[in-house]
Amino acid sequence: MSLLVVGLSHRSAPVSVLERASLPADAQVKLLQDTLAAEPATEGAVLATCNRIELYADVDKFHAGVAELSTLLARHSGVGLDELTPHLYVHYEDRAVHHLLSVACGLDSMVVGEGQILGQIKDALALGQDLHTAGRMLNDLFQQALRVGKRAHSETGIDRAGQSLVTFGLQQLAGTDSVDTWAAGKRALIVGAGSMSSLAAATLARAGVAEIVIANRTAARAERLAEILQQPGGTGVRARAVGMDAVDAELASADIAVSCTGATGLVLTGDAVRAAAAGRPAGSPLALLDLAMPRDIDAEAHRVDGVSFADIETLAEASADAPMAADVDKVRGIVSEEVAAFGAAQRAAHITPTVVALRAMAADVVAGEIARLDSRLPGLDDKERAEITRTVRRVVDKLLHAPTVRVKQLAAEPGGAGYADALRELFDLDPQTVAAVSQADRGRS
Repeated sequence: MSLLVVGLSHRSAPVSVLERASLPADAQVKLLQDTLAAEPATEGAVLATCNRIELYADVDKFHAGVAELSTLLARHSGVGLDELTPHLYVHYEDRAVHHLLSVACGLDSMVVGEGQILGQIKDALALGQDLHTAGRMLNDLFQQALRVGKRAHSETGIDRAGQSLVTFGLQQLAGTDSVDTWAAGKRALIVGAGSMSSLAAATLARAGVAEIVIANRTAARAERLAEILQQPGGTGVRARAVGMDAVDAELASADIAVSCTGATGLVLTGDAVRAAAAGRPAGSPLALLDLAMPRDIDAEAHRVDGVSFADIETLAEASADAPMAADVDKVRGIVSEEVAAFGAAQRAAHITPTVVALRAMAADVVAGEIARLDSRLPGLDDKERAEITRTVRRVVDKLLHAPTVRVKQLAAEPGGAGYADALRELFDLDPQTVAAVSQADRGRS
């Protein structure tokens, strides 16, 4: 089996396609279930963010796997396969590992170095685990991606290469790196109460806004976020929750609005934006940040007087191509090192069932010989029999120790996959026994 990823992102597809191809939570569940039902795949995980949709699978056939995963992405995203295919990228085996680790480090993000992707990878792994679609390989891969992402942020200055998408978006609206000076004393409206909206609310609270209003379809989540923002020892910002039916009215009195919901239609229409802008004092623009995919705010906001507007598309255009090149190079070095380590670990794990089967066969041989010894020397007492058994087992263990250790080392090297086959051939191991060990191992994972 081999790792395959098929996906699209802000680097391969225009926002108009990404917007239509976005996968809500229920669609992600169905996509994973259908992935495992497909013949070429035995494991699956989906990484879906505001600017990327990627399907990871452990497949036994490359071409059949690419065709099946592409078809599944088209079916569940609602974008026709003919339209989607030109925007898809495919990575296989080591290249697929390299891609995910690069994503985890923020190298493939719209804003290089942003750290929020780690939380999204964690969520993707949790979903695969909950649905039992992530087996040993994808569990190992996504766990390593999380470790590598944290390593990149702790060992390099990649954090300086870019900010979170929220901070970057606010900086674009402010026209300066100092969001604090721009936001201080203003009123903010946050539409949505998910992870991105919560991050926006916390960022604005730290920046010194005077009040934050949270609107969400689930009132309890909006109220909980408002409570967190006002907790003792926090920022001290005033915060309150409202229903979605109050969004247009609250927008009229807001200075900053950030929207990131899972809605399939517009949350703020062009008419609502124009009405809110019309009642504002001269020289006091309304700042709108749309971080949703598909979009929450009508793109007409770009053309409304008195409104400064940023969305995923404008942020993609504004993001720098090569910030902090030295730190980026360091992270690339970490990724290359970790890809090699993951490959070695997977190759070593591939031979483990064969080694286990060999030791099991040796144990059976010892047990058979001890049984024959009992029939030939029935006068042996328990102490003598136990000592003979221990002696024979020690001889077998010593004979097998060096070759099994060495074969694991050789198998971990590039091109070492053939050592498992050689071991099975040399010792005439039953392929079904080896397969049973592998299956048991996957079951434990």
